[in-house]
Amino acid sequence: MANHIIRYGIMRIVGEFSAKYDDPIERGTAVIVRTDRGVEWGEVLCPASEQTRSYLGRTDETGRILQIASADDLRKRDQVVAAQRQDFADCGRLITESKLQMQLIDIERLFGGERLIIYYLSEKRIDFRDLVRMLAGHFKLRIEMRQIGIRDEAKLLADYGDCGKPVCCNTHLREMPPVTMKMAKVQKATLDPNKISGRCGRLKCCLRYEYDTYEEHLRDLPPIGATVVTKAGQGRVVSQEILARKVMIAYDESRRVMVDASEVLTVISTKGPKPKGPRSEQPPPTESA
Repeated sequence: MANHIIRYGIMRIVGEFSAKYDDPIERGTAVIVRTDRGVEWGEVLCPASEQTRSYLGRTDETGRILQIASADDLRKRDQVVAAQRQDFADCGRLITESKLQMQLIDIERLFGGERLIIYYLSEKRIDFRDLVRMLAGHFKLRIEMRQIGIRDEAKLLADYGDCGKPVCCNTHLREMPPVTMKMAKVQKATLDPNKISGRCGRLKCCLRYEYDTYEEHLRDLPPIGATVVTKAGQGRVVSQEILARKVMIAYDESRRVMVDASEVLTVISTKGPKPKGPRSEQPPPTESA
């Protein structure tokens, strides 16, 4: 049997599934799978391998592939999606009637009809036992309540980012990495919260992507304020171009030159500890070395 990596559920969960088919299933193929939640709709990403298991951080199987989706399955899926619109409205009405301090974000009716999953936001813990009984009585399904965070809300509802592409959390990201202001500072990004925040209102995930490269390059550059020696003489580092691996050196009050880090022969001294990120000092126009 050939195992495959499948993405399933509205939270875009990824797992390894066994199949009764010996041949690999083509990427993008719609399949019906059985998970610990029930029978669900899934999409094939790739064959399973040691590399994919390392990426997922687990070696056990999530479930099994029941079959490749048929035309009847496609029609049933459309019916489930259509039913969810009314389910959302009914669920919202019941939450309003219960007067609970919670915000309904989305719902998920499993393809097999085993359960209805309610995704909601709340600033505090809620006793929703009475609400669950109301929901179960109305929908005649097993109800699962899932409290999510504001980044998960974006994962469910957001569409496009400022870059013009679909948001990362709703496409390729399996887990949302921690992002800090330090990452924005090192990359010389604007510190305006309105420009570096994503649809969730938190710092953009893409600030994390190149951070390790910036950190690696920073270790190879003399810090700002360092006194260095090049073929042109002795000077002081006043700024850095991290990705280009270059530094701006002031040789005197009027002469500043951008040089490659490899042209720095010696670092005589540093002005305090090496900074974690570049400073905002703006050098005047450069001249050729």
